[in-house]
Amino acid sequence: MATRATTEQEIAWVRAALNGDEAAFTALVEAYATPVYNLCYRMLGDPVEAEDAAQETFVRLYRRLHTYDQKRKFSSWVLAIASHHCIDRLRRRRLKKVSIEELPPWQPLVSQRARPEEIVAERDRDARLQALLMELPEEYRLPLVLHYWYGYSYDEICEITGLSLSALKSRLHRARHRLAKLMREKSPDLLPPQARPNGKSATPHQHQNEHQNESF
Repeated sequence: MATRATTEQEIAWVRAALNGDEAAFTALVEAYATPVYNLCYRMLGDPVEAEDAAQETFVRLYRRLHTYDQKRKFSSWVLAIASHHCIDRLRRRRLKKVSIEELPPWQPLVSQRARPEEIVAERDRDARLQALLMELPEEYRLPLVLHYWYGYSYDEICEITGLSLSALKSRLHRARHRLAKLMREKSPDLLPPQARPNGKSATPHQHQNEHQNESF
């Protein structure tokens, strides 16, 4: 998801929803249903729990809509609610806790233009990447997801998470290195070809994904 500015239409929906227009609030939910669900899935790693978390996010959004500052980007405000709720859920679960600087921006879950065999390979690749992502502590996972999956700038992530710029840069740096280390150990084909361990030849499955890795 690319970062998006708050549109005049979104402001109109917010104002109408505050005046009791249920259709306007429904329009806001429909506009952000996919981004919110995807963030919840990336943070929680379970599609059923992600769906539940997304629904709770919109319940919270409805209750807090009167607190929205219209000078603030609406998408950042919505994803801040979603991310904080996901972190609360993770804490309740009691989870234990390359130039890597060039670690790539990630692709959407499945490309709509892919052929059937490419969709299968891409889903497999995404599932393995998600499994590695879930091994990161949530304080590293969230900035990584917001930056690489959603394309948010450092300033926008600071706004969503409440982190200082220096703290955010530190967490992203550590998160990239940890994720790359996990990739090297468990799924080296997820790394760009030039970053794979020396001496590792690609398997047939890796060859199938070679073109996708070049987009990293």
